[in-house]
Amino acid sequence: MIKHNEYFAGAVQSLTLDDHDKPATVGVMSVGRYEFGTEAAELMKVIEGELIVKLPGTEDWITYLSGTQFHVPANSKFQLQVPVSTAYLCVYG
Repeated sequence: MIKHNEYFAGAVQSLTLDDHDKPATVGVMSVGRYEFGTEAAELMKVIEGELIVKLPGTEDWITYLSGTQFHVPANSKFQLQVPVSTAYLCVYG
């Protein structure tokens, strides 16, 4: 089954796919600044656009462009700056 998720008053929206080996979401983010919390580890892939990310335990902001990816540890928080509307894929676990 596909589930629709909406965050930050609709500025971030995703569809959840949970009938594969690992659950995943595919979604879009509008321009803005966001903070997300994780329960499971996440692999975030930038499909189109740009994410500027501050991962837990770091002071640096790192830019990820279309076709790049980054890992977020379980049970943590990470911050995002989204300078252009961006599409992403997130695989959990």
